[in-house]
Amino acid sequence: MRQAPLLDVRNLSVRFEPPGAEPVDAVRGVSFRLERGETLALVGESGSGKSVTALSILQLLPYPTARHPSGSIRFRGEELVGAPEPVLRAIRGDRIGIVFQEPMTSLNPLHTVEKQIGETLRIHRGMGPRAVRARVLELLALVGIDDPEARLSAYPHQLSGGQRQRVMIAMALANEPDLLIADEPTTALDVTIQAQILDLLKALQRRLGMALLLITHDLGVVRRMAERVCVMKDGEIVERGATAEVLSRPRHPYTQRLLASEPGGTPPPAPPQAPVLLEARDLRVRFPLGRSLLGRARRHLEAVAGVSIRLRAGHTLGVVGESGSGKTTLALALLRLERSRGEIRFRDRPLQGLGSRALRPLRREMQIVFQDPFGSLNPRMSVGQIVEEGLRAHRIGADAAERERRVIEALEEVGLDPEARHRYPHEFSGGQRQRIAIARAMVLRPRLVVLDEPTSALDRSVQAQIIELLLRLQQRHGLAYLFISHDLKVVRALAHEIVVMRAGRIVEHGPAAEVFERPAADYTRRLLAAALA
Repeated sequence: MRQAPLLDVRNLSVRFEPPGAEPVDAVRGVSFRLERGETLALVGESGSGKSVTALSILQLLPYPTARHPSGSIRFRGEELVGAPEPVLRAIRGDRIGIVFQEPMTSLNPLHTVEKQIGETLRIHRGMGPRAVRARVLELLALVGIDDPEARLSAYPHQLSGGQRQRVMIAMALANEPDLLIADEPTTALDVTIQAQILDLLKALQRRLGMALLLITHDLGVVRRMAERVCVMKDGEIVERGATAEVLSRPRHPYTQRLLASEPGGTPPPAPPQAPVLLEARDLRVRFPLGRSLLGRARRHLEAVAGVSIRLRAGHTLGVVGESGSGKTTLALALLRLERSRGEIRFRDRPLQGLGSRALRPLRREMQIVFQDPFGSLNPRMSVGQIVEEGLRAHRIGADAAERERRVIEALEEVGLDPEARHRYPHEFSGGQRQRIAIARAMVLRPRLVVLDEPTSALDRSVQAQIIELLLRLQQRHGLAYLFISHDLKVVRALAHEIVVMRAGRIVEHGPAAEVFERPAADYTRRLLAAALA
């Protein structure tokens, strides 16, 4: 007689019924099985129903606005849909653990690492303080935290992104669960940290014999981790099977489109003799670390240490490196948004020493697009007001009618319906919000655009659309891009030259094709190996 699967989901449906609004069927008729020790990936774009399905397993959807019109979720033979709260509490964090995409929003900022990991041990195992501390130290060592004793009293903001994700994994594994749900566990991490976290999950899975339900939109992660895959679209599973089979011979058009949308190719050639638009020589940025009673810095962190670069009109310079390597600090210093020492020239004009009034006319020619458009767009302003704000600040346009015409043109250029200018940021998807952020920059007709991780939080298909848009705008307007990213596939698709940074210094600099094909620095080779594994 065949043993029952660890997790058996049958005909699951989820309907959201917000007060005063039309009901939404987020998941429809989803079925899958997960065996002990197996890894199953749920793949799809944002809004496909992946996370809603995962939260349904632990019955964590908001009640009463979310309900299950149909379906069954059986874990170790026990029905979870509609199960009493004491039954669910006994399973959550004990037999089923979960790791979320963004640990900073999942960890309590007011509690130490020891308290947060120890909580599940006290609740489910009834451990005393000494036993809790010993187990927390064991878990921190297990997930690869250096000097775990020193991290017990740390708060989440004192840890790096990779360290926070390791703490989340330690919490999820504290009671050695039978099933771990990992919901986009590596999306916001650098390629080397991502590789470490994925290797860690595989090693812990083998050691503990647990099953892994992996939620992701990254097909590279699926190839690396999963034996089987289910592809979701609009709340339904449209294709399923062995990972190698589905990814090498996809049958459904949506799966084929997902695979085709993975970043690839190289940018069109840039004009070789274009004038130098931006140049920096021996640029340095220092941050104080602790101060004395008299307010003097005890020591400094050199975030950017003697960096020199040149960027020509119509070219893209890709800046890559791990978190803390100085990429964003360099960009902010070049835009005179961060204090620095050294020489900065824009259009052969020195920027260092210029006051805010002298810089103001140059600001419209130097724009920036951030990683998280939702965080950089004012939620109280309409899209039209957001895009128009720069025109008002720089006194561009004779009257309101001309400014509105420019706003409409900018929205059309980035592929948005001009009627959308009357709506607010929360009414748009992540890709649409990034288009709004690009329109806000483009409406000023800049010469230089700094792109700080503009695609890292987006689905692969949306990434492909944004890359295509950026290339089209560059060709049309002769833009220079300073493109910061940890996603080397995206960098390869956009950049003509690459700067590799580590600990505030440039460790390699050259044409993109040469750096990718024949990296000279060991650090670059490690980055490429982690990204393309």
